[in-house]
Amino acid sequence: MTRGTRLVDVLPKAHLHLHFTGSMRVGTVRDLAAKHGIRLPDALLTDWPPRLAKATDERGWFRFQRLYDAARACVRGEDDMRRIVREAAEDDAAEGSRWLEIQVDPTSYAPFVGGITPALEIVLDEARAVSAGGEVGVGVVVAASRMRHPLEARTLARLAARHAGSGPGDVVGFGLSNDERRGAIADFAPAFRIARRAGLGLVPHGGELLGAQSVMETLEHLDPDRIGHGVRSVEDPQVLDAVAESGVALEVCPGSNVALGVYADRQDVPLRRILDAGVVVALGADDPLLFGSRLADQYATARILGCSDAELAELARGSIAASRAPEDVRAAALRDIDGWLSEPPPMPVDPPS
Repeated sequence: MTRGTRLVDVLPKAHLHLHFTGSMRVGTVRDLAAKHGIRLPDALLTDWPPRLAKATDERGWFRFQRLYDAARACVRGEDDMRRIVREAAEDDAAEGSRWLEIQVDPTSYAPFVGGITPALEIVLDEARAVSAGGEVGVGVVVAASRMRHPLEARTLARLAARHAGSGPGDVVGFGLSNDERRGAIADFAPAFRIARRAGLGLVPHGGELLGAQSVMETLEHLDPDRIGHGVRSVEDPQVLDAVAESGVALEVCPGSNVALGVYADRQDVPLRRILDAGVVVALGADDPLLFGSRLADQYATARILGCSDAELAELARGSIAASRAPEDVRAAALRDIDGWLSEPPPMPVDPPS
């Protein structure tokens, strides 16, 4: 009998890349569809998790977006929104997460609750409530969409600034998501300056659907603290070096990369190259509803990619360091990461003879 490896679902960590709608349990989206009389695509019913087309192709992205929109259409009011926040926190806590930054565009839910301000306040209030009564603290990232006019991003940045803070139930960051091929990144810089003045973390997406140039433009125009994905920075050594030198963390989401066809297989995800370049990495699940993998699965993938337990612990430390978690949460998580690593791994159970 040989010693096994330590359990990744009890490794303390932070989760910094999780979208509101995409965080839903598949059972929840089915419940909400039945509640509101909405017909779901087969890919969210009998064929789950869906086999997605290659999203680096325009048609593939359209098919992914159509599924995402179908799920989002099932969220029709305050109770639905609170359920999503609560369950996301429960699922994260079950996988060792001590701090979750859930990303939401309140524009999507505004029609059902009276506007973007009530939509955001519902999410913040539930984040505050679940943090007080649970094992994980929840901060909120307000995300603008590249599919909409940059002036709308400024409106969202001002809303985020009004609710900015540094604890559970506060807006802790401002992001930019959706199809990287839409909109000029420089046009969103004024919104990010508004968010920066409010003390928010700047966490735009970049470098998943597009290559290293997308990462470089994000660095140059938005001055981010983190970049969602950023994996394709490896396609240009100078860009990868620029990320490392800037101290910007990358939110690497291996399950997303494979599901969307950015890489054909988990073995192709360039996590090792990114780490070897000295870049801080925070692993994330992105959209578990559509990709069928949650946070602990990303750490399991890192192990498949050759990461030792010591390196998994370093990934967890990176996620804490890159987060906006309060200092007491950070200190406790870092202490417990050391404890996870100092404990001997469990002994595997021999199969019956």
